Amino acid sequence: MVREGKSISFVLPAYNEEENIEKAVEAIVKVAESLDLEDWEIVVVNDGSSDDTGRIIDRLHEKNPRVRPIHHEQNLGYADALRTGFKSARCKLIFYTDSDLQFDVREVKNFLPAIEDYDIVTGFRIYRYDPLSRLVLAWGYNLIARTIFRLKVRDIDCAFKLFRREVFDVIEIRSKKFFVDTEILAKARYHGFRITEIGVRHYPRAGGTSTVRPSHVFSTLRELAKMWLEIYLGIGKKKS
Repeated sequence: MVREGKSISFVLPAYNEEENIEKAVEAIVKVAESLDLEDWEIVVVNDGSSDDTGRIIDRLHEKNPRVRPIHHEQNLGYADALRTGFKSARCKLIFYTDSDLQFDVREVKNFLPAIEDYDIVTGFRIYRYDPLSRLVLAWGYNLIARTIFRLKVRDIDCAFKLFRREVFDVIEIRSKKFFVDTEILAKARYHGFRITEIGVRHYPRAGGTSTVRPSHVFSTLRELAKMWLEIYLGIGKKKS
């Protein structure tokens, strides 16, 4: 049971997810209605999709005003989609997952007791349904990121996380593409936010195509080095 006063903004980044987005939103509606929340909303960020994703989420909004569509006129990338969603969120807690149906959103209920004692509850995939090449790259990347940012998180880029909104009052997302999870957790650790992990199930993609490519590894590693310099040495940090 959720404690009185708890509210959640469910954030869904979406790029060319016409095959999955309606099912993803409907699944969250069912979960939200089952949790006895004080308030909730679903913020769907259409990141410049060229398919029917935008029209579908507009239709879902007409059906249920708690579904809030936000449209990027062009594709800005994963990090920008999350940044937009987090900034637009109105509730006390912010949850995000992807729109590709690779997670069971019902498992968010397992995160709610932990958020009473932590600022971030991040999932780790108990078994990961991805191609072998991507699994190897992810293992290596997680090892490097854990080491240089001293993160005690085994699955940094797992797209199933619950935050207290105060986290984003302190952390400014500046990264691009797929480094965003590392940036959030690295900055959260630096600022002393409490982080814990809970295992979640992971499923094969039901439809559509992943936008993650092996070529993204090198650009992500460059961002990783740049972010370390910013966090620990102040190099490249925006002046207030």
